[in-house]
Amino acid sequence: MRTTVQGKTILLIVGGGIAAFKALELVRELGRAGAKVLPVLTENGARFVTPLSLSALAGEKVRTSLWDLEDEAAMGHIQLSRAADLVVVCPATASLMARAAAGMADDLATTLLLATDKPVLMVPAMNVRMWLHPATQRNIATLRGDGITVMQPDDGAMACGEFGPGRLPEVPAIVAAIGAAIAAQFGSKPLLGRHALVTAGPTLEPIDPVRFISNHSSGKQGFAIAAALARLGARVTLVAGPVHLATPAGVTRIDVMTARDMKDACKAALPADIAVMVAAVADWRAEVSPQKLKKDGSAPPPLSLTENPDILAGIGHHAQRPALVVGFAAETHDLIPHAAAKRLKKGADWIVANDVSEGVFGSDSNHVHLITATGSEDWGAQTKHAVATTLAARIAAHFSGSK
Repeated sequence: MRTTVQGKTILLIVGGGIAAFKALELVRELGRAGAKVLPVLTENGARFVTPLSLSALAGEKVRTSLWDLEDEAAMGHIQLSRAADLVVVCPATASLMARAAAGMADDLATTLLLATDKPVLMVPAMNVRMWLHPATQRNIATLRGDGITVMQPDDGAMACGEFGPGRLPEVPAIVAAIGAAIAAQFGSKPLLGRHALVTAGPTLEPIDPVRFISNHSSGKQGFAIAAALARLGARVTLVAGPVHLATPAGVTRIDVMTARDMKDACKAALPADIAVMVAAVADWRAEVSPQKLKKDGSAPPPLSLTENPDILAGIGHHAQRPALVVGFAAETHDLIPHAAAKRLKKGADWIVANDVSEGVFGSDSNHVHLITATGSEDWGAQTKHAVATTLAARIAAHFSGSK
């Protein structure tokens, strides 16, 4: 991430919530990546972290009030609102987002948000019921309509004891989102000139004219990864199974039905620099009956199953093998050992593994582990958008030679 945020200035507004303590870690990580952080602490934020802590980590004065005579003698809030390359609100509470959506300017934080001419990234954190409330969702829609980027919160246990969406995303995901926002603003496209092949969704294997074998994959994770790679400048070919999702901006989409269709489309898309094989490919196909199989009151008709081609292994061992091959492993037990074995067997460089027994299919969240030749990393539970952003950033770092 150093090549993305190094030398950039981030105006960080810390809202009032229990997740404010993670803003301290965020400041530290941004500093390590070479960014300058200008901290602003709201009155409620100061109930959770101190100005001294923020100042010590940022190495900068912490602004807390719109009514500071020294700072405001020359309209300091206007200068501050435009001094940064990006404004980040973390945590963005329900109240702070509501006031920003209404265009209020009754304290330093909201005044900065109204006066800035720079991109704004909001990182929400709140109780699950507050996040799901129609008023909050209306405010988020308004903010996004105004051009503000609002991250999806993570699912998980809350400080209040409830469970669901509303947790602050993990710091690596926030840093990746900041890097993506900076890259989008300054035209920094670390994957420019690279061709990425991404597969997504299930495959569908007919049994007869009305029935088929498939799985519960929604395609959301693969589509999010295709979008994240495109944002970083890659030319993306997305080979998609039968899903009802909008094609991400800047992505070339090829729709397929069966595993053999997907295999052919992937090979036709080569050569590529990057392959991210996210699709949940059906392992078997049936001998297709030309007519609908009828119930006759006895046993069900026997199905003759044939193993489908292994698309990941085919790409991993192909003569035109991409420089980086990333596979996905959907497991229900022994996650890390199975994923590590799959990486070697399939010829992949990395495997992104998840436990699908945790309700991943169809949801907006994912809990993944990255398996490489050097070991495994637990990325924690986060949104699929955050997983995609983090993975795309890691891919960009791989090609830049950094880690």
